[in-house]
Amino acid sequence: MTNGARIVAEARGWIGTPYQHQCSTKGAGSDCLGLLRGVWRAVHGAEPEAVPAYTQDWAEPSGEELLLAAATRWLRPKPGRAAAPGDVLLFRMRQGSVAKHLGIAGRIGAEASFIHAYTGHGVIESPLSGPWARRIVARFAFPEGAR
Repeated sequence: MTNGARIVAEARGWIGTPYQHQCSTKGAGSDCLGLLRGVWRAVHGAEPEAVPAYTQDWAEPSGEELLLAAATRWLRPKPGRAAAPGDVLLFRMRQGSVAKHLGIAGRIGAEASFIHAYTGHGVIESPLSGPWARRIVARFAFPEGAR
């Protein structure tokens, strides 16, 4: 199984986990970062750095791109617009605001989808519709070397 396929399979295993801010426990509670952290632990082992407490606004008042900076430290940036299954998608929810939502590409092509934890919905797989796709600010691949 490819690294991307393992990542997608693990992320889909989280579907149905309720939304819980700052949590990262499959079946019990997760936010979007928590989903990514849980998939990382399943595929790579220990998380690469401790995650400090964070608010749901992700530093919007200060304008600091905290999530983008962390993704750049630990994931491999992907140029262009092409994504592959298992890639991490980073979203800017409003133009001019900080990037504060993450998802994992599930399917690509005409039926593109992504797995994410969303307030009020929990972990779900959503179509990567035009409105979602327009919000993507960066794409990343997990590092190679999954356990």
